Amino acid sequence: MIQILADALPILLLLVLTMATFAGFPISFTLGGASVIFAGVGILTGSFEAALLLSLPSRIFGAITNEVLVAIPLFLFMGHVLERAGLAEDLIVSVSALLGGRAGGLGVATVIVGALLAGTTGVVASDVVALGLIALPTMLRSGYRDDFACGIVCSSATLAQIIPPATVLIIIADTLSAANQRAQVELGNFAPASVTISDVYAGALIPGLLLTALYIAYVCGRAWLTPRDAPPAAAIRSTSLVDIARALLPMLALVGAVLGSLLAGVATATESASLGAVGALVLAVYRGKFSAGLISQVMSTTARGTSMIFMILIAASTFALVFRGLGGETMIENALRDLPGGLAMAMLVTMALIFVLGCFLDTFEIVFIVVPLFAPPLIKLGADPVWLAVMIGLNLQTSFIMPPHGYTLAYLRSVAPASVPTKAIWQGVLPFVAIQLVALMLVGLMPWLATALPDRLYDATAPLPARPPFTTLPRTGEPLQPLDLIKPN
Repeated sequence: MIQILADALPILLLLVLTMATFAGFPISFTLGGASVIFAGVGILTGSFEAALLLSLPSRIFGAITNEVLVAIPLFLFMGHVLERAGLAEDLIVSVSALLGGRAGGLGVATVIVGALLAGTTGVVASDVVALGLIALPTMLRSGYRDDFACGIVCSSATLAQIIPPATVLIIIADTLSAANQRAQVELGNFAPASVTISDVYAGALIPGLLLTALYIAYVCGRAWLTPRDAPPAAAIRSTSLVDIARALLPMLALVGAVLGSLLAGVATATESASLGAVGALVLAVYRGKFSAGLISQVMSTTARGTSMIFMILIAASTFALVFRGLGGETMIENALRDLPGGLAMAMLVTMALIFVLGCFLDTFEIVFIVVPLFAPPLIKLGADPVWLAVMIGLNLQTSFIMPPHGYTLAYLRSVAPASVPTKAIWQGVLPFVAIQLVALMLVGLMPWLATALPDRLYDATAPLPARPPFTTLPRTGEPLQPLDLIKPN
């Protein structure tokens, strides 16, 4: 009986976490508390080594002193400064004036501004508030359908999840780097190439732009098929080319400085984030918005966001240690390896799980819980770590806009006019969720969309696409071919 209980502890731990989450308990306290309790039960049943808990303080200290993760508060700081300095407002007004005279033009302008904001802020919350306060009323006054306008705003704001310098990509890259090291060592490769933030940022760039293009295509197609859903703007503020350049050029210069320094290898992620934070302050001074009040507000918001992320990180580190000690990681690895269809089916199951979790959990919670458990088995099956990181990033887009618990929906509800019903917000995002799934499928079937650019950046002689979509398996020495993604092993 005791042995049966010991074998079932990993599954029971997952069930308890699921029920506690649905009951509304804070995920950080739930993860940490339940893990410690189950560690105690595991010690009593002989299925968990108490000595493993001795490594917990060093794991937590290593996480909070990780130099890579220092980039998170810096990017959050940069995004909040830009949002409060009014650059987002100038950008929205200028691009809307440029495109608003055409059917669907305001929608296209919102998507473009969302992509530009994503490249400078990397913060979904500030983007959706800016777009919801400025772009949404403009579209509604011009006669856009409520649900269509809300869908455009929500999906455009969540581009900050996949277009660099998205903060979630930093977490994914750091977590995947550790998972890749562990998987490669278990496969017998004791000197594997590391997965860096630069790799993941470069890998996410083309898929992020692809998703932006799909959004624009959908908006244009719907405006063409049903013009009444997205009519031309009847009246919009006149803006000169000088004003447009004044709004666009500073943002583009900041994007070029941050991403350019990182992708070119001139600066580390932390250094490029520092450059972005200083650049945002310079732009705030340029706009005449710099003040002690602005700095106080930004620092307070950044501190709250950073604390939330690191609280989840600490709790997830505890959970991963206990779950692995109870044998849960081996259970997951065996389950994925035994699936028919090999890597293709394992990826399908993992992506489906992330999609479902996205309806109920925050993005960072999913990354900290799912990636350490599922990434090592997938890498052992042959998944390229950079491709895997981009696939996870694209999938996590849904956690922000998927009803009923998508954070973007709540953010938009807080700033949308009272005349816009919540039902319209929920209905409006569904077509864009489908578009995200299409983008996910395209990157899944054509992994070079995620891997070609990183290879090209760091090996100028490499052709495009630069390498097979998956890494060479050390056990066999045979590289997986592109069709291995869609055919059974």
